[in-house]
Amino acid sequence: MKSNLFNNSKEVFIDTVNYKDYVQLDRVSTIYQSLKDSVNKPLKMILLYGKPGTGKSMFLTKLYHDLSSIKTVLLYQSPILDDGEFFRTLAQDLLNIKYKGSLNFTQFMKILEEHSFNDIPIVLLDEAQLYSDTLMEKIRLLSDTRKIKFVITLHKTKEEDIVAKEHFQTRIWESIELENASNAELKIYIQKKLMKANCFDSANMFHSKSIDLIYKITNGNYRQTNKLLYTLFDIYLNYMQNNPSKIDTNKISNKIIEMSAIHTGLINA
Repeated sequence: MKSNLFNNSKEVFIDTVNYKDYVQLDRVSTIYQSLKDSVNKPLKMILLYGKPGTGKSMFLTKLYHDLSSIKTVLLYQSPILDDGEFFRTLAQDLLNIKYKGSLNFTQFMKILEEHSFNDIPIVLLDEAQLYSDTLMEKIRLLSDTRKIKFVITLHKTKEEDIVAKEHFQTRIWESIELENASNAELKIYIQKKLMKANCFDSANMFHSKSIDLIYKITNGNYRQTNKLLYTLFDIYLNYMQNNPSKIDTNKISNKIIEMSAIHTGLINA
């Protein structure tokens, strides 16, 4: 049924971070492999940065999934902003030491000095721009011990090179930037996501003109594209209930793309 077609397609674009939703694009796969290779280098810290919606959280989640069976890897998707809570959590997850109260940096460093690892554990910190400068400095000092390796993500919100900030000048040994998809990559991304969910008919509805319009609206940003297409298939579902005979399932309507963009606030009415 057509309604099932659109409902299943809508679910594909729910905005969640799940490594199973990772879509292989040539350029993205090359960058991801660089990240995996960096983890095995003698680096103190690795910085993954880019504008919101370029896939940083997905990279961290996939890295955790790919490495956790062979290495000690911790993933913190939500920042732990309190210093005492941050180090208490690290002590529990990394060293299996439980504290009822908070644990300060000096106490944690003493515990860490007495502990040895067979392999350097990796700590993945998402949304690191939310951490205070004070806590980031302590994280950098931890990385200097070379007992823990950190991979952190940051939003790039300005034009200046984020790596050049005073924060990271002496500690970041590897930096990897993620960017929006190109027009051609966006088409592959949309179609592959749908085909992975066996929504082949929906995948075939996206032609060059519809992709061009979607790209113009989202600039190839993955998060905005997901948001737009989730709304698009929701609108199709509503139309299906009221005007089933008027739905063309051979191609995506540019009118509905524009309606979806207005509904989600990506363009003005």
